[in-house]
Amino acid sequence: MSIQTTQIQTPTKVQQWLMRSNSVVFVLFCSVAAFITYCSMYAFRKPFTAATFDGMSIWGVDYKIVLIITQVIGYTLSKFIGIKVVSELSASRRIRILLVLMGISWGSLLLFALTPYPYNFPFMFFNGLPLGMIWGVIFSFLEGRRFTEFLGAAMATSFIVSSGIVKAGGKSLIESYGVSEFWMPFLTGLIFLPMLLTGIWMLQQIPPPSEADIAHRTLRIPMDKAQRRAFFRMFAPGIIMSVLIYVGLTIFRDLRDNFAVELWAALGYPHAPKILALSEIPIAVAVLMIIGMMMFIRNNRVAFYANQALIIFGGALVILLTFLLGMKAIDPAFWMIAMGFGMYLPYIAFHTMLFDRWIALFKYQSNIGYLMYMADAFGYLGSTAILFFKNFGAHQVSWLNFFITTAFCTGVATVVLSLLSTFYFLRKEKAQ
Repeated sequence: MSIQTTQIQTPTKVQQWLMRSNSVVFVLFCSVAAFITYCSMYAFRKPFTAATFDGMSIWGVDYKIVLIITQVIGYTLSKFIGIKVVSELSASRRIRILLVLMGISWGSLLLFALTPYPYNFPFMFFNGLPLGMIWGVIFSFLEGRRFTEFLGAAMATSFIVSSGIVKAGGKSLIESYGVSEFWMPFLTGLIFLPMLLTGIWMLQQIPPPSEADIAHRTLRIPMDKAQRRAFFRMFAPGIIMSVLIYVGLTIFRDLRDNFAVELWAALGYPHAPKILALSEIPIAVAVLMIIGMMMFIRNNRVAFYANQALIIFGGALVILLTFLLGMKAIDPAFWMIAMGFGMYLPYIAFHTMLFDRWIALFKYQSNIGYLMYMADAFGYLGSTAILFFKNFGAHQVSWLNFFITTAFCTGVATVVLSLLSTFYFLRKEKAQ
């Protein structure tokens, strides 16, 4: 059954208005819907990382590290579950599953606050377990459209900006209002709840892809187990290389995101909630502009390989910036911000362009959910493994030095694997 046939038979008044609206209005509405919904999700996932939990530990391990690892394990498992759930998701179930997943996550934060330390850390697993599927559910409203790049970029900028915003908000609750570190995550979610519900309502009003969208980007359909296996056999080398690149980018992003407070402190900016939010804004604007302009490339082949070029550029920029920092040729604060741009550009390219244009280029009826959740599942598995390695195998290395080493390795892997991937797809085209 196609995505289109599972939509509501009688469009709502807002859907009818959107179908009659011009492209600018439609894109703006969808962008805002996706942005505020995913931004709100971060208020249920990331605020606890703004706390330090000083002096707390379990089994000799820093309590914050235990919380991060516990949540990441749940989030990683969610990605593996999402390979099936999101790729098979029908349009009629999207809103219901969004509400259920967010409700489970918020309820877990309440239990985390109510349960005494140190017995409350398992609830971070149940907090992360549903959240890993949120991206795929939201993006299913946006994929397969002529404006998918811009819509995806608008959504993706939310996880550049929102992480800093919600952590700054959480830190302010602690420092300005005396909220405990255990209640802060739940209360941050409460603050963002109205925005979350507004975003979900707006998503529900988005009409299905038009006939012109389908003609240009290929029909998107739910994929069962047999269809997923056939897709993998068709593109196995390309999938493997893409997943490996994404694993490196996810590890890099999570280190920079989860330990932003520690990294900024090591760079000489302690106790500065504003910098957590403001430092990400220029990154979000630059990435949105670059990714958004890709929607003007009508030719799917040109857009797909332009996307590969952006990924290579991002990896090369990370290598260059890390080298310049080692030579003390650039300011550390500039390095931290610019590294975010070098990493987020290819990271968001995966989320918004690579897989969508991949499907359109080869005209393979499928959906982004399968490819994205394959990449995400192994990406977060790699991130979890690195956290274990850092804390139990390289605990004597500072977070800043560990991050610098990871940045250089990620940049090299991204450039090399992207070049190999590009050659693979060029040969795949010729073989068809």
